[in-house]
Amino acid sequence: MSEKTEHAPSGSAPILEIRGLQKAYDRVPVLKDISFSVSKGNVVSVIGPSGSGKSTLLRCASFLETATGGDILYDGQYAVKGGVYAPKKELNRFRRLFGMVFQNFNLFPHYSVLKNICEAPLLRGADKEEIRERAVSLLKKMGLEGKENAYPCQLSGGQQQRVAIARALALEPEILYFDEPTSALDPELTGEVLKVMRQLAEDHMTMVVVTHEMSFAHAVSHRVIFMDGGYITEEGPPEQIFGNPQQERTKKFLSNYQK
Repeated sequence: MSEKTEHAPSGSAPILEIRGLQKAYDRVPVLKDISFSVSKGNVVSVIGPSGSGKSTLLRCASFLETATGGDILYDGQYAVKGGVYAPKKELNRFRRLFGMVFQNFNLFPHYSVLKNICEAPLLRGADKEEIRERAVSLLKKMGLEGKENAYPCQLSGGQQQRVAIARALALEPEILYFDEPTSALDPELTGEVLKVMRQLAEDHMTMVVVTHEMSFAHAVSHRVIFMDGGYITEEGPPEQIFGNPQQERTKKFLSNYQK
């Protein structure tokens, strides 16, 4: 895809807001005063060197890690305020708003492809036949038609990751988080997954993507965030970040990147 998807309407309320987010492990700070927002229908790519806090940021936004301080808001409502979390019932409601795609797929090896996709929606009380129909439709969209009864061990890494994306979409989230979804794949399989993600962007799926795929970040993102040392050191449209970065650290990181 050579052209990016349209931006969300000007002035639209962000679906996700992060304000002054902090995270420390044993008093060692990993995230230091992180603030940004994501509007509905936009793709935000998070890039930067290993160890800069990118994955920890996603894990805090999805409540897989507990923030040490700061605010997390979904649809303008506080899930975390000043490091204090909303009650469990409220957090469960917020969890329904997002899906997560992990680096290493995290599929259940003893479940078929179809059961991997259907399990979580069924636990939430969705109609069994409706969710099965949706799962089959999602597999077709992922280019995996006919793989319903296969097991993860029978699939390539790229196919497993596409099943993982289908599983996340089965919950009908408002926002999808991707934590380096192609880093465990070889270049050929990486292309399969990025193609699916580009299609999701064209369909106006809201996404936050931690990635080392600079071509993807440049072509598909509405905004790019560069992280280093637990801080957001630069943020802007991809044309600026890749074409005219303002910070020396960003320039150095991107010095080997060719469009």
